Amino acid sequence: MKKSLIALAVLAASGAAMAQSSVTIYGLADVYFGSIKNEVSGNGQRQNVLNSGGVNTSRWGIKGSEDLGGGLKANFLLEQGFNVDDGTAKGTSQAFARQSYVGFSGGFGEVKLGKMWTAYDDVSGAADAVFDSALSPETYVFNSVQYSGNPGNTIYYVTPTFAGFSGAVSYSLGENKTTTTDATSVTAFNISYASGPLTAHVGYQVETSQTLPDQKFTRVGGSYDFGVVVAKAQYGNVKNFQGSDYAGTSDKTNEYQIGVDVPVSSALTLSVSYAKSDDDQAAGVFEQSRKGYGLGAAYTLSKRTFLYGGYTSSKFTQSAGDDLKIDVLAVGVQHKF
Repeated sequence: MKKSLIALAVLAASGAAMAQSSVTIYGLADVYFGSIKNEVSGNGQRQNVLNSGGVNTSRWGIKGSEDLGGGLKANFLLEQGFNVDDGTAKGTSQAFARQSYVGFSGGFGEVKLGKMWTAYDDVSGAADAVFDSALSPETYVFNSVQYSGNPGNTIYYVTPTFAGFSGAVSYSLGENKTTTTDATSVTAFNISYASGPLTAHVGYQVETSQTLPDQKFTRVGGSYDFGVVVAKAQYGNVKNFQGSDYAGTSDKTNEYQIGVDVPVSSALTLSVSYAKSDDDQAAGVFEQSRKGYGLGAAYTLSKRTFLYGGYTSSKFTQSAGDDLKIDVLAVGVQHKF
């Protein structure tokens, strides 16, 4: 009888603990069929591809929280990216290459410790038209794709929302200090505002180097919902970026993107975008200019599945070397689970 009572007590305690905790397996699979043409001074080659991650990186993850009482929760998240087209993992040397953190949340906001997106990355694509996707010209034109998006060893804090305003700050330790050099680091913050039809944000990130000047990234953007269209715009600035696919070290880059989303129906959204970016050397000498446009459409089939497609074209004009051009035509599907 005593053993039965003890067993019942253990089960009751276990049930209470389970009622205060939750664990969820989640993810999304995103794949597209497309045609990509890379052209150098009028000579190019077109390649048909089946690629993963046209709108969002395919991923799966495990997340959970425990109610600690008094509005305080303990949270964790483990997330890994993968390629739908061939089944390979992104970041094969890491078990959870996208995110892995533990933290707390409550009335004070949220604190996260581990590997996650920086405060700058959280707003970097917030106002990018054509769904911030592989069909957006910003993907190819903006130089600031070189920033460190989700470094490890990060401390992250996000505030609660006050009268539409919120903010976040993150600091990532390089943990690579030597006897002759200081450790590298990534420091970022953002401030966002959302109220009614208006959203706005500013993000800033500094990446230190042991031997080169600090890289500095600034992003300012926003959107306004006019009802018939949603106007979007972003401005970016990069200082001391270190290397590029098309140019050497440059002092600064100025770039911008404008676009609109057009909700044709509750299921169908059309989107157009134009982006431009210019690199200049420290002495003010022109180095490279990039510009492009994109057209896209998204059709919602359900709360978890949508189709998308479109076309984007970008041109790269260089002070030294041949001009380059990239065209992408694609259709795809994304499913969340």
